[in-house]
Amino acid sequence: MSQDLTEPGGLTRLFVEQALTAGAELVLDEDQSHFLANVLRAKAGDAVRLFNGRDGEWRGTISALRKRAVLLQIEKQTTAQSGVPDLWLCLAPIKRTPLDYVTQKATELGVSRVQPVLTRRTIVERINLDRMRANAVEAAEQSGRLTVPEIAEPVSLDKMLRDWQSDRRLVFCDEAGDAPPAAQAMRASGRGPWAIVIGPEGGFTPEERAGLRQQPFVVPVSLGPRIMRADTAALAALALWQSTLGDWG
Repeated sequence: MSQDLTEPGGLTRLFVEQALTAGAELVLDEDQSHFLANVLRAKAGDAVRLFNGRDGEWRGTISALRKRAVLLQIEKQTTAQSGVPDLWLCLAPIKRTPLDYVTQKATELGVSRVQPVLTRRTIVERINLDRMRANAVEAAEQSGRLTVPEIAEPVSLDKMLRDWQSDRRLVFCDEAGDAPPAAQAMRASGRGPWAIVIGPEGGFTPEERAGLRQQPFVVPVSLGPRIMRADTAALAALALWQSTLGDWG
């Protein structure tokens, strides 16, 4: 007897790279096949939900379980493709567990791109982009979004500012205390493509702060009277942007 493979909120969702069309047969990769066959104890005829960031969400059923691969029959589209706001998170890498957490939560909060930024006080020497992407995929599967944010190659702060496209505003969460409240500053600057930059555990150096402040596309903001950890500041700023200019309203 077939079953619906359920997680909180409905059928299990899987992100796949392949095109999704009615009647097509899809072979899952080894990790996804192991998850369905050995973790969820799936059987032929069980239903799953699939998305690839391009074709919307589709319902499929398991047609066969092989030793290292699960085969799915694609049935019908259940949700048309939609995107997320054009919002980037530019984040100085922080220790592994907080970086995993921020990547997951930024995905849930609807960012379109996560950009690791190397600053003078960045203490993380190696960034596992594959791990970041895996965290983003898992969060997209669980949150119901139809896209996975781009995980960009690390770039230095200086190079990022040199190459910046001036039509994209960059929120600078300044701890100095002389910037306007975040929601007020964002609302005054209006809609369009945006990004948020968050410094490392030790904050930006005075020189980096001055360099950010002099850029015409930078919008300095305050996140309130308390000093936040980098991961807290990132999520607070994302939530403020979504509630002010994003797709929460």
